[in-house]
Amino acid sequence: MKLVYLLWRSGDRDSTTSILIEKCAPAILDSGAGKLVVYAADRESEMRSPAPKLYTGPPICGSVHVWQENVSAEVEEILASGGFEIAGYEVDESVYKDYGDNEHSGVRDWPDGVRSPGVVAVTLMQRPRRLSREEWIRRWHDRMSPVSEEIQPRARYVRNLVLRPVTPDAPPFEGIVEETWPSKRHVSSPYLFYGAKNPIQLAVNMGRILGAVLSFLDLRRIRTTMMGEYFIKT
Repeated sequence: MKLVYLLWRSGDRDSTTSILIEKCAPAILDSGAGKLVVYAADRESEMRSPAPKLYTGPPICGSVHVWQENVSAEVEEILASGGFEIAGYEVDESVYKDYGDNEHSGVRDWPDGVRSPGVVAVTLMQRPRRLSREEWIRRWHDRMSPVSEEIQPRARYVRNLVLRPVTPDAPPFEGIVEETWPSKRHVSSPYLFYGAKNPIQLAVNMGRILGAVLSFLDLRRIRTTMMGEYFIKT
């Protein structure tokens, strides 16, 4: 099974990243994790998120993705010992595009433990009450994903459908998305981010993306944090 732990912690980016990568990650591997990917709001990923911040509360500072046979209290204890508040979920992962699957990136050629190039937008999604879970998934998978893939220069896109929370009082997120971008500029430049070559194309593409987003999400509940990606064990 795949488990995703969302993390909150006070402190600077450098110390938080160091604790995650140098202390927590090795301990999680020692606990028996089969695979491990860590996302950290590190110094290199510091930038404004492309999504509006219309929600209250602090953003996450990291996200730990663990593959193991069962939910493990040991992983939760390791993260808590690092000073993190956590919310854990069992998820169903679908990799829509991986490195090398489109023209925006080559096949991954860096080893485990080395920070991936570019930046990753980790987005936490809540289903609007107006949509059934089945319709929400259909609009996410069959409309949002293809439209954004056609327009935007993502290097990697992973969808995590939440099956159930595994920690007490976990916020009611139903989707967790990992979107990798080749560079900060691909996020900060509207023309790059929306795959546009002129103002008219920019307006059209922005409208298409916004329409797809609004078809299945409430803008006030979208939470996106820019992070660095670390494949610890694949």
